[in-house]
Amino acid sequence: MPSPRRYALVGAGSRARMYVDALAGPHAADGELVALADTNPGRAALHARRYEAAGHRAPETVDPADLAGACRRLGVERVVVTTPDHTHADLVVTALEAGADAVVEKPLTTTPEGVRRIAEAVERTGRDVLVTFNYRYAPRNSALRQVIADGDVGTVTSVHFEWVLDTAHGADYFRRWHRHKENSGGLLVHKSSHHFDLVNWWTQGVPERVYASGGLRFYGAANAAARGLGPRPPRGTSEAGRTDAFSLDLAADPALRELYLDNERHDGYLRDRDVFDEGITIEDNLALVVDSAVPGGTATLSYALNAHSPWEGYVVAVNGTRGRAELTVVERGEVPLTEGRRQVDPSMHPEDVAAGAGLRPVSERLLVQRHFEPAREVPIPAGEGGHGGGDALLLRDVFTGAGPDPLRRTASWRDGVRSVVVGIAANCSLETGRAVRVDDLDLGPAAAALARP
Repeated sequence: MPSPRRYALVGAGSRARMYVDALAGPHAADGELVALADTNPGRAALHARRYEAAGHRAPETVDPADLAGACRRLGVERVVVTTPDHTHADLVVTALEAGADAVVEKPLTTTPEGVRRIAEAVERTGRDVLVTFNYRYAPRNSALRQVIADGDVGTVTSVHFEWVLDTAHGADYFRRWHRHKENSGGLLVHKSSHHFDLVNWWTQGVPERVYASGGLRFYGAANAAARGLGPRPPRGTSEAGRTDAFSLDLAADPALRELYLDNERHDGYLRDRDVFDEGITIEDNLALVVDSAVPGGTATLSYALNAHSPWEGYVVAVNGTRGRAELTVVERGEVPLTEGRRQVDPSMHPEDVAAGAGLRPVSERLLVQRHFEPAREVPIPAGEGGHGGGDALLLRDVFTGAGPDPLRRTASWRDGVRSVVVGIAANCSLETGRAVRVDDLDLGPAAAALARP
């Protein structure tokens, strides 16, 4: 029996918990966490204690600047990257050059330079990079992929995709590091890379041209003033968390308090900024038109993202030469103004949504209708756990290895490139007001990942 792989994890925010818990529990036989790195030593130590409390030897905590040395010294075979998006390229390249493979949270990176550097490092070192697109694994999304793969809609000609983030989850991007575009690439890179990957995967498409429109129209100080919003409550007070629909009280949530509030003293990072602050540089309303090469022709995606909706979920319609498929998903039906509510991503923590007073349960429906035939509903297997049941399946593939999978849900760095270039090109389009061809981006050897199917 092979020895467990030796892992390092860099980035000790909330997303790291999923990987720490996996290696501490169900995947302990597959891997050992030997190093944990973060610029905030308090958060790193917290995750290290969590791993140790499960009966394992505590990982060494290191500064991310020392990642390469730690990898070589500790014999690290894989590095899991869960840091802010703009740091991904540096850390992935560092891991590869230190002799380790990389597992990176989406997005792969945020800029053409980052894409180019990762592709060059893969080419130079021969190491692997896995991108964790967990939404591929959600049974509802896999069901739509199967419908298209079976030819039920024929050759895909167009896709309409609308994703709405509610005033709990959507607002959260405007109080954290994501609010600055230089950190996250904006929602078109940070959040929508999930969605563009789904479209690429569903249709087996490769994006070629992108046009975008949008702006900051709800959050931010100027919009609050235009709507006559009064003085904002001071951050960090329980009164604000109880009385203001857009304030987050870190102290009221044990997990957020322990991870963020108690560790502010180390680096000054504030997890609970006001969503109506000055200085926010990302958009909250966005629309795209994307032309992609698909098997048999070209398909056009019309995409919309709204970050202040009263409910959360998505609607996607796939049109083809033989008919149409429609997937509708409600992840949270409303955000009630009840004391003690948690500001969470409903897809990541479905148990909190189900337990919330007055919340409608998650609903999902997949309809397929071929030309000249009645519509039929396609059964969707039940998914348990985060991201529609996708997290557990993703972790199995990450730590145990992918078995036979005709849907090819495991995502390589090339899939990460195909996803992130849509958002990168869209940001260029927002700046210029013109459509942007993906092959005009300076991607170096990564351009090969964009060959027509």
